Amino acid sequence: MKMHFCIPVSQQRPDALGGRYVLYSVYLDGFLFCKVRYSQLHRWNEQLRRVFGNCLPPFPPKYYLAMTASMADERRDQLEQYLQNVTMDPNMLRSDVFVDFLKLVQLDTFSITTEKASLDIFLPDGRSIKVEILTSDTAERVLESYTENTYSYHPPNQTVSQGNLQTSDKKVPLSASYNCHLENLEPWSKGQLTHRAIYRWTPAQRVAEVVSHKIGLCQELLGYFGLFLIRSYKEGKLSVIKKLVDFELPYVSLRSSEVENFKVGLRKWYLDPSLDSRLMDCRAAVDLIYVQAIQDIEKEWAKPTEVQRQKLEALQKEGNQTKFLELSQEVWHYGYVQLDPCTCDYPEPGCGTVLSVGNDEISCCITLPDNRTRDVIFQMNRVKCWQVTFLGTLLDTDGPQQTLNQNLELRFQYSEESHWQWFVIYTKQAFLLSSCLKKMISEKMVKLAAENPEMKDYSSFLPRKSKIKTAEVDCGLGTIKEEGL
Repeated sequence: MKMHFCIPVSQQRPDALGGRYVLYSVYLDGFLFCKVRYSQLHRWNEQLRRVFGNCLPPFPPKYYLAMTASMADERRDQLEQYLQNVTMDPNMLRSDVFVDFLKLVQLDTFSITTEKASLDIFLPDGRSIKVEILTSDTAERVLESYTENTYSYHPPNQTVSQGNLQTSDKKVPLSASYNCHLENLEPWSKGQLTHRAIYRWTPAQRVAEVVSHKIGLCQELLGYFGLFLIRSYKEGKLSVIKKLVDFELPYVSLRSSEVENFKVGLRKWYLDPSLDSRLMDCRAAVDLIYVQAIQDIEKEWAKPTEVQRQKLEALQKEGNQTKFLELSQEVWHYGYVQLDPCTCDYPEPGCGTVLSVGNDEISCCITLPDNRTRDVIFQMNRVKCWQVTFLGTLLDTDGPQQTLNQNLELRFQYSEESHWQWFVIYTKQAFLLSSCLKKMISEKMVKLAAENPEMKDYSSFLPRKSKIKTAEVDCGLGTIKEEGL
């Protein structure tokens, strides 16, 4: 599927010959990803075209005369569309020419050289594993290396206390939106790749490889896990900020973040709890989803009944991970991603809510004006489209800020009582929420393809691409729109 790329800021810079050029600030999932010139992107497009031919989306043309303001805005829009569309092809995402360029611009943007470094990867039980990587290693490479070791990770002893499962150890006004329409979803087809291309691990994949090697996770199960940027708090609370995409450099993303107490965490990356069954033959995978299940119950992301809790406590004391996970399937919100408390406009504006996303639904625990709570569930098969919008200010003195997380909202169109209605959620985690919605759709499409062999081929678990018609962006003073998802 198309990724959350936008270019909300561009800056005029002097060049060595006394002229000027435009430097574009590219954001991914609301975080500054890189700063890049048109000429760099043009050369990259030419390299990609030599490999992939006419598979590429259109690239904005060169101008040989000075650009007017409207021409500059149009070019920025077109570059944004290009970046969104070029990431739709999974073959392209894994090619050397694609990955090497994005690695280079990430490192160059944040003035980081390629060298050996240590990176702490936090597991769901709070423990960390120190992995030796290159600063240019991708997230997927770090996770993948995690799998090839014969070492098997064993979780620490865990105890139950007080009924809870616990472990013992220039200002630019910005108005933009990201729209996703579900009506034209089609399964991804591998297509006919007739040209020659070299494929290898992307930056995020490379980091993932290192991690998986360290704990003995089976390589074929890597697609079920991912590396995330996580924020921890003194009181033990944690917040999942974003999933690192495959071509991101985790070391760079962590170093460049302006948010305190950020860390890189390893978590499962699927929202259909029944997919646990595919991991049960791998001890390391079972260990990981087991400790995450315990953490989710401890953090009250998953909410067992009192009877379920007692049974889970007994199974935990016995060390029976398999039975524990089987029973967890029956627990409310097991395997869901819970967002930080936020606000929504339902049933009236300003209501507080806690969102849990998973198992083809958006579950909201809404606090009403009279302080009563109401549980409301939105089924994904009744969601027509959604849109991420952010309104704020980009500080452009020494350069744009690192994150676009102020005044974010996600609104989705939902079928209720035979008519379509918009619901709005105001949350700094809107991009993460959007990623989760796309993930649930991807998983659903995989299921449909398995049930209907006549559908187009899915060549791997949780495909990265669905059909998107158009993308339209005006981030400086307008809107980002993505339609046809």
